[in-house]
Amino acid sequence: MQEAEDLYISMDQLAIGLYVHLDLKWFEHPFAFNNFKIKDDEQIAIIRGLGLKKVRYDPARGDREPPAARAEIVAGEAVHERAEKGAEEATPVPMPREHPALAAKRALVEKIKAQREAAARIEHAFIDTARTIHNVEKNLLANPAETVEQASKLVGQIADSILSAPELAIHVMGDKAGGEELYFHSLNVTMLSLMIARDIKLPSEAARSLGMGALFHDVGRRQIPNKILMKMEPLTASERNYYELHCEYGVTIGQELKFSPLTLAIIGEHHELFDGTGYPRKLKGEAVTLLARIVAITNGYDELCNPLNVANAVTPHEALATMFAKLRSKFDPKLLQVFVRCLGVYPPGTIVQLSNGVFGMVATINTARPMKPMIVTYDADIPKEEAILVDLETELDVNITKAIRPLQLPREIYNYLSPRKRVSYYFDAGTPSKKAAKQ
Repeated sequence: MQEAEDLYISMDQLAIGLYVHLDLKWFEHPFAFNNFKIKDDEQIAIIRGLGLKKVRYDPARGDREPPAARAEIVAGEAVHERAEKGAEEATPVPMPREHPALAAKRALVEKIKAQREAAARIEHAFIDTARTIHNVEKNLLANPAETVEQASKLVGQIADSILSAPELAIHVMGDKAGGEELYFHSLNVTMLSLMIARDIKLPSEAARSLGMGALFHDVGRRQIPNKILMKMEPLTASERNYYELHCEYGVTIGQELKFSPLTLAIIGEHHELFDGTGYPRKLKGEAVTLLARIVAITNGYDELCNPLNVANAVTPHEALATMFAKLRSKFDPKLLQVFVRCLGVYPPGTIVQLSNGVFGMVATINTARPMKPMIVTYDADIPKEEAILVDLETELDVNITKAIRPLQLPREIYNYLSPRKRVSYYFDAGTPSKKAAKQ
């Protein structure tokens, strides 16, 4: 919200280091944001070509004062108002079609369109994969050999895609789940575990065992009564003891399904903790197999983000902070560092405020550059379905300053950004994994 009186400068006062606000619609200029710090002469030339007589500026956020300190205070409405409002002399001059500023904006719009189409494609692949997992779990005991083969093929194709991709992009998925919510946990744990496998250069065969173990880590829960699995209140001691048997039940089921020893170890040990306080055998440190230590991390993270009772969910940023600051002794420290490094301090799904004051949600991270994610930004002048996507890897003058709890947002911004009630991840699927999702 602007003060009653704003500072303005004329076009000849524009200079590198000034922080300016363009009182125009987003589509009327070529920049990613309406407010920014001028970084070069090219930006000055573009601003001068927008047809404005004066530009609002913020002395507190710039590196310098305007030349000759000729800034003047202008009260009331912005100086670029249209002629019908009585400010004909300040009406922007229409730019010719070939104007480079408009060409740059068109290119940016096309890039955002392509990014939005890619996100839709990835979300469809994610839902298809979740449905495949649904079918696998439904048919696992009725048609074990065929179903395990289907699952193994799916996991193998996904693992090969993730391990061989030149770069790995992790996307947060929308809440339009298609009724497959119960299968998102195992899918999340699988995807995040294979992300770690990629970073530590796990051999392909071991990665496939990791994927199968992550996918079926909770297979023993089918032996636990629903009244325990779905209970919202804390479990009693006897209920807790019963629930913890799902690890042993899972190993028995896995043996019947002829899972590999590495996969069986994950199923049996995914609740063992590095400090020896886990279950069922209270294994400590490297007595827990490497692959199970990976799944312990990704399973713990997803349980924080997506608990049974959504009211208890924490944001992705809070989940990582909790694991690193309060639960660090519970997890393999080297693997936890890998996990944090891959997801970044602000994992996909985190609501953030940028250094220019704009609110947004982290939509995609490249695991090689997690501090430069893709952000869906809030702009009241842009329809929600056309929300601007900003790539912080190319917008070098803007960075994330802090994470925001969704409920701290004004209602209109909350509704616009639509923070995920349940956080699910998928990766930018290449041809092999797109096929896998349709198996």
